[in-house]
Amino acid sequence: MSTPLDWIERGLERRLDETGSSWYAAAKAEVEGGVSDVRFAALLAVASRSCRAGELAPSEEDLSEAYQLMKGWNPERWMSLEAVRVGLILSRQDLEEESAVAALETCFQHADEGELCALYRSLAFLPEGARFAWRSGEGCRTNMLTVFEANACDTPFPALHLDDIAWRQLVIKALFIGAPLWRVQGLDRRVDAELARMALDLVEERTSAHREVQPELWLCLGEQGGERGRLAMEAELSGSTSTSLGRAGACLGLARSGRGDLLRAYAENEPDPLVSDIIQQALDGRFDQSVWRRLAEAS
Repeated sequence: MSTPLDWIERGLERRLDETGSSWYAAAKAEVEGGVSDVRFAALLAVASRSCRAGELAPSEEDLSEAYQLMKGWNPERWMSLEAVRVGLILSRQDLEEESAVAALETCFQHADEGELCALYRSLAFLPEGARFAWRSGEGCRTNMLTVFEANACDTPFPALHLDDIAWRQLVIKALFIGAPLWRVQGLDRRVDAELARMALDLVEERTSAHREVQPELWLCLGEQGGERGRLAMEAELSGSTSTSLGRAGACLGLARSGRGDLLRAYAENEPDPLVSDIIQQALDGRFDQSVWRRLAEAS
């Protein structure tokens, strides 16, 4: 049966040149044979010298296979160098042992931005993932957008392993630093009353300061937003300075809160084609977080 490591290495076969392929094969063999923590960290660091940068660029078929291997895994935006480093991590023979945890923690402590991205991307594939929940929680604190996205987006790990407090912090931090919330896998199923409250507090904070509400924020409410959420979304829809994305987000929020009746009323007089299309999708029952991809690409 194919594994994520198999998938990664097939992708590398297409992207690495002869120098990179030779280096990866030698480094993989060395890791499989057992190396010190210092040597392992060094191999991850020096991979950039032999393996060229660039996108891994998986095909639609590749992406479908990746999702079948692990629900919630989307390597669409992986870089080749990240794949090399994740491949080396997954080639360790002690991944179920505490020695691997210690080695990876050493790497985290000394990694540069690119290495951190690869390390966080690897977490979803490690056995007994709960051992790394604390590390993923730490990754939510970073202000480096690339590192935050590697930890929080296109991976099932946070939704599976972060506790409620850390999960909510991840979602709110994504809004603050402009990470794509629709790519935070598992958002739909982990919306709760406390997250809705935090999001609505943020709405009030931003409107009081005459600042735009992040359009994706409305994905955080669901039915848990209650009357307070409905009033906030209707204010967004009736505001004279509301953007097209903001209105579309509020429409999705209304659908996610079960207020199709309000959406139908807005549909009759909505002049914006993008918002009108989103309303129709929502009325047809398509209002999960993935719908936002259309809006992200339109912007």
